[in-house]
Order: sequence, then structure tokens, then C-alpha cells
Amino acid sequence: MDMDAALTDLGVRPDLIDAKTRAQLDTDGFAPLHGILSPDQVAAFGARLEELAAIEGSRAGAEVHQEAGTDRLSDLVNKDPMFEVCFTHPVVLAAIRHVLGEFRLSSLNSRAALPGQGHQGLHADWGVLAEGEDFQVCNSIWLLDDFTADNGATRVVPGSHRQRGKAPADELDGDPQATHPDEVQLLAPAGTVVVFNSHVWHGGTRNGTDRPRRAMHSYFARRGVPQQLNQAEYLRVRTQERLSPAALYVLGV
Repeated sequence: MDMDAALTDLGVRPDLIDAKTRAQLDTDGFAPLHGILSPDQVAAFGARLEELAAIEGSRAGAEVHQEAGTDRLSDLVNKDPMFEVCFTHPVVLAAIRHVLGEFRLSSLNSRAALPGQGHQGLHADWGVLAEGEDFQVCNSIWLLDDFTADNGATRVVPGSHRQRGKAPADELDGDPQATHPDEVQLLAPAGTVVVFNSHVWHGGTRNGTDRPRRAMHSYFARRGVPQQLNQAEYLRVRTQERLSPAALYVLGV
């Protein structure tokens, strides 16, 4: 199987994203895809993540990353069939295809910014791109709560994915925690998926509310780029048995 065959089997077509979305991905480096998840799906995901967090306790997120001030879970591919949509949804994959061309899943995690916590320094997920280097990584944020100006919505610097040879600290006097003059927050209702080129400078903001701000992240990379979580190493037998050949190809196993 190759990329074209896998995406065709999953129902992915270029016309699933419109010209405006493609232009946003190219120019700004991010684009919201509205209504990807229904309210019932949002509720179901939230409930299942809460269950998994309770089961895993202090180990939660350890497969990839644990972060003070947040609740994290990792390796969701293997933890419930419901998470399969996060790496097989045809509209989301059409957007990832537009950014990366050939790709595979790098990791599937969740992150909830806790009340009073969650601020991150501006960063890109691939360091600094060299002149002429292709984009290597692309993320998608699956909103399980409304992202608002107060609850820790992700901040991004539009167009920063087109920078070459420069990091956020270069424009912030060495302090990526600071506010960038061009940054905006990704504000959208629950059920939205925001696809963003992971070379865009981005970071979580402080959650100023009294409730966690929850999201899932399906993170993709070009095929051949090391995965954040080695999907073949972690793949469980029951996961392999239930997934289609096309879905397994997207996992890179």
C-alpha cells in the first residue's frame, strides 16, 4: 500500500478542504475545521479521558511527556477504538496531506490545562527550519472544550512557519515565555479541529478559569521522520487486528 491508496481507502479527497482553508494553511499556518466532532462525541471523549487519567494516575502521559500544570495522556491509539477517528478522519487528513504530502502519525495524546496553569513558551515542534527545507511536522488540536480568551487557548504567531533560520526567542529578547506582538489565540467551539503547521510558533496560555481546558492532539510527521511515539513498538495485538490496512499505513506500521 502507498499513501494515495491508503488515503483513498479512508475517503480522503483534496476537495474535502476548500480554497479558503488551503490558503489559511499556506499563509497563516493554521486553519479551523468546524463541527468535526458532534456534542455527543465531545462528551464521550471527555468521559473516557477522565476514566483513563484515573486509571493511570501518576503514570499518565509517561509514554511521551508529562508536564506540570496539566493532565496528559499518551498512546491513545491503543487505549480505546473511539480514538481511531483522530488519525483517520478524512477532512482532517486532507488538511494534513496539504501541508506535508507523505505523512504518518507521530503521536496521539491529550492535554488539559489545569486552572491557573498551562502557560508555555512559544516554540516550534521542529526547531529551526533551514532555507529550502520542507515542512516536516503538522499537528491537529481536537477541542473538547470551547477555546476562549480566558481558559488557556493555544496562542500562535501567524505566518511564522515561513521563517527560516530564526526561533521565537530571537524576536522576544531571549524570552519565549513573553507575549509576541503578532500572536493570536485559537478561539473556537468544542468539536472544532484546528490543523496547524507545527513549524508555526505556538504555545499554551494560562487557564484563568476554575475548570480544566481539554484537548486531544493528533500529531503527524513526514514518513521517515522519527515518530514522537514509535507506533510499531507500542502497537497492541488487538489494535492491529481491528484497524484497516489503510489505518495501519497511517500509523506507519
